[in-house]
Amino acid sequence: MRYICQVCGYIYDDAKEKVPFADLPDDWRCPLCRTAKSDFKPEEIQPAASEAMASAAETKASTAVTDLTMNVNDADADPDVKKLSIGQLAALCSNLARGCEKQYKPEEAGLFRKLTDYFTAMTPAVEDASVLKLSDDLQRDIDGYADVRAAADAASDRGAARVCVWGEKVTRMLFSLISQYLREGEAMLEGKSVWVCTTCGFVYIGDEAPEACPVCKVPAWKFEKVEGRA
Repeated sequence: MRYICQVCGYIYDDAKEKVPFADLPDDWRCPLCRTAKSDFKPEEIQPAASEAMASAAETKASTAVTDLTMNVNDADADPDVKKLSIGQLAALCSNLARGCEKQYKPEEAGLFRKLTDYFTAMTPAVEDASVLKLSDDLQRDIDGYADVRAAADAASDRGAARVCVWGEKVTRMLFSLISQYLREGEAMLEGKSVWVCTTCGFVYIGDEAPEACPVCKVPAWKFEKVEGRA
């Protein structure tokens, strides 16, 4: 039996390992991304996407930016479209800035960063910022990815599907780290640094950043060290 890490894709093969996966201790962690044993699942064979679906996905992806500019106050707007909060707008502009950077559009990236800073400054304080609340929110997000991915697949939207893939992996990693923190407290951070992938948001705790991001595969120099942690 083979088990696959849902965060980085690492494969644990019972036939090649000395210890069967089921016999590994509960605190065993992925050797690549350091997520928990619970984030592994038995391997399943997934059907390959057809060429027609891939072509349709390209067309859908090309209209994504246009869709984002829809006026939600218009009477004819899609009823499923909702207004974004100030915090959500800050996150959206931050992601768009990153996207522009990847497309080598520094001027556009700079404008989105200015919007990010503006919306961030306007974002009200979170009423309940406890670790337990964060854990519950992350679990809710993980549970919701299945429906979002199903909608993306049904629309043959490859761009949205990739967002789901990366987003779920990063969210699972954050949930794993929060769960570890709830068990171990500050001890889990002693003598270690926190690194964040500037491309996909993957968080890694260790002496040095990983050679390659376990999620999006960018090199170590794409990681930023979180400074100022108490």
